[in-house]
Amino acid sequence: MDRTEDKRWSDGFRPYVEKAPLAALALGISSGFPYAMIGATLTTRLAASGIDKKTVTAFSLAFLVYNLKFLWAWVVDGVRLPVIGRLGQRVSWLIVTAALVVAAVVNLALVDPAASIAATATAAILVGAAGSTFDIVIDAFRIETLEPRQLGVGSGMSQYGWRIGSAGAGALALVVAERAGWSTAYLACAIFALPAVLAGLALGEPQRRRPPIERRGLAEGFRAISGPFVQFFSREGAFVVLAFILIFKVGDTLANLTLRLLFDDLGFTGDEIAFYDVGIGFFAYLVGIFIGGILYARMGMKRAVLLSLVLMGVSNLSFAALAAAGHSNFGMAAAIGFENAASGFGGVVVIAYFSALCDLRFTAAQFALISAAASIVGRIVTGTTAGALIEAIGYVDFYLLTTVLALPGVALFWWMSRSGMIDRSIGSAGVEGEGDARAGDPV
Repeated sequence: MDRTEDKRWSDGFRPYVEKAPLAALALGISSGFPYAMIGATLTTRLAASGIDKKTVTAFSLAFLVYNLKFLWAWVVDGVRLPVIGRLGQRVSWLIVTAALVVAAVVNLALVDPAASIAATATAAILVGAAGSTFDIVIDAFRIETLEPRQLGVGSGMSQYGWRIGSAGAGALALVVAERAGWSTAYLACAIFALPAVLAGLALGEPQRRRPPIERRGLAEGFRAISGPFVQFFSREGAFVVLAFILIFKVGDTLANLTLRLLFDDLGFTGDEIAFYDVGIGFFAYLVGIFIGGILYARMGMKRAVLLSLVLMGVSNLSFAALAAAGHSNFGMAAAIGFENAASGFGGVVVIAYFSALCDLRFTAAQFALISAAASIVGRIVTGTTAGALIEAIGYVDFYLLTTVLALPGVALFWWMSRSGMIDRSIGSAGVEGEGDARAGDPV
């Protein structure tokens, strides 16, 4: 390996210590904590209050708000806040939405599930609404702050942050609740909103932000809502790109939804699941994120995304092998390790690709649309068919089927790359600034 090659590999490490990716880490920490407040943490709190299981599981509907955030994301792009708006569109919205999240979490802290389940449900939905709006701003700030060459590493740092924020807030809530009660626990977790605000104030308004033309009147207001969608779908191949976004993760989502069912039916104990699925899986996921950032810089976006799609599809085969082998600690460790490393790698490069699709005039609205589209089909399909498929064909054939379902996404992305459609559909977020997301040969 010569000096040129050494330098190229080192280029993959250097962005991890630059300001924008470090800011992405802080943004991710704040992004993860509202999700934790209405996730496992709230489930534990409701169970401790004596709420029945059926009611507890119904609270998962609060997460639906995150899938609908594209409906109001245009507000974050086009509405200038009074007074505080002088700090800049993104920074001002970052501060205001952080305050809304804190207020929503405080409200959830003060309600008593045993006294009023309706008030608790309303409070949870408010946390979901505030948290998803916070996410809109965080994603827009991250994309506009990162240069095209930093999108891979920045996406990885954001995912590191999200894991730290969600796990850290969940752990802090449990520890404090054990000693001072749930209300105090939720109030303590509000501190996790601070990293994003500090990052926004430290970096200031993103230099790559391209504010839309000022609008007045009813017609202009309608164009403020429709503009992000019209601009996206006016690009060559936009509907093909949308088709890829909708289908690429269906097989992977189907497989991941059913893993705990597989482990239970294979007779793994709670301790074994905790060690392999949570322990080894979490470590492998972090390794995958790091590798994703390095290979994105090393291989280029198109090759890295295609490799990640193949690996995520192949990872489902490992669970087919585990299902065929039966109770095997080595088999579980290998399957979980491979799947989480592939998911971490894929999450980085795919999010970087989705970020590059955005137009800098409509970053918030377009990324909200893309991220919602990427999850909605998988959630609908998995929620309605996964259990029935397993009962009909068994685990081995089920995981083989999920592998087959990954193939259309792989094939479509390969064709998009070879035809040049990926390059022609990239938005200004992927080309303006240092670097170019389109760099690299087609796959």
